[in-house]
Amino acid sequence: MPGAFAFAVTHREGQARRGRLVTPHGPVETPAFMPVGTRGAVKALTPKDLVDLGAQIILGNTYHLYLRPGDDLIARRGGLHRFIGWSRPILTDSGGFQVFSLGDLRRIDDEGARFRSHIDGSEHVLTPERAVDIQARLGSDISMVFDECAPATATEAEARVAMERTLRWARRGRARFGQVSAGDAAQVTATNPGQVQFGIVQGGVFPHLREASAEGTLAIGFDAYAIGGLSVGEPPATTYEIVGRVAPGLPDDRPRYLMGSGMPDDLMECVARGIDLFDCVLPTRNARNGQLLTRVGPINIRNARFAEDDRPVDETCGCYTCRHFSRAYLRHLATVGEMTSATLNTLHNLHFYLDTMQRIREAIEFGLFEKLRQEFLRSFSRGPLNA
Repeated sequence: MPGAFAFAVTHREGQARRGRLVTPHGPVETPAFMPVGTRGAVKALTPKDLVDLGAQIILGNTYHLYLRPGDDLIARRGGLHRFIGWSRPILTDSGGFQVFSLGDLRRIDDEGARFRSHIDGSEHVLTPERAVDIQARLGSDISMVFDECAPATATEAEARVAMERTLRWARRGRARFGQVSAGDAAQVTATNPGQVQFGIVQGGVFPHLREASAEGTLAIGFDAYAIGGLSVGEPPATTYEIVGRVAPGLPDDRPRYLMGSGMPDDLMECVARGIDLFDCVLPTRNARNGQLLTRVGPINIRNARFAEDDRPVDETCGCYTCRHFSRAYLRHLATVGEMTSATLNTLHNLHFYLDTMQRIREAIEFGLFEKLRQEFLRSFSRGPLNA
């Protein structure tokens, strides 16, 4: 990997990897989970909260930051790190998934994606080149190539069209990234000269399309690689099958990123299949809706049975929320709509995720990952609990 970037696998257990990714804004111990800061902030938390929780890297949303406050404005402020007061690494997505989520508000062709803003209905065009330019102005440490995400219900023919278009876009995005990195794009002020670019493997739920996408993406040559287009409605077993097929074929000396996944058991299962980086809105979004994670599964803190429950959310958890507050109090905050509810719930859920990743890293170091995995999967349930 170029410039200030480096990645090395330090320990292995089966396909699971313990490693270290070095970026211009500091190291990331892997496997790692990236909290999602959609509009330049992880909802309900401050950067200090994230540091205290042990977050090593966060994710910014290209689509939302482009619309508001605008990548030009952020560049004039010195880049995204300076603008949001976060000195650790940042990964930015390309906007592909957000455009996919717009449904009838967007139209995709070989040139790019034409869409109407969900904010004011204004028209915009996002191309592979423009996605590169926006992320260069934002100055993230890791930028993603622009891709087309097919829905889980896509037919094989539809998934093939999206996959082949993603490859064509990837060639254009990589060429533009080279121009920007070389300083040959006069209209683009790159705020982080050390930025790298990851390619994305698409192909829906069809293994042969995934293999073709991986082969084509590797042939273009990116700094590292991600698996996209999963966790969009397909069963978890399908996600695990695709990840298990794709990940081993990605370069061993580069980090492997699974985009947008998922529940805690997803992290455990996909680490076992060779994934190093994860992101998902689930722990923060669900926290704001009252779903809190425990070692045995999620609970809905709004449930009436917690009205006089003096226990912490999880008696084995050492987070600030569990050390200081009862389920009864957290239910009260949620039911009356106090802003503090979102903060305390998010602190707990992100601690749960980041602590799980820390335990995974330590287990791989000591050759105990499979033992941890089996214990976790025996105790954790996705279904509603009577905990």
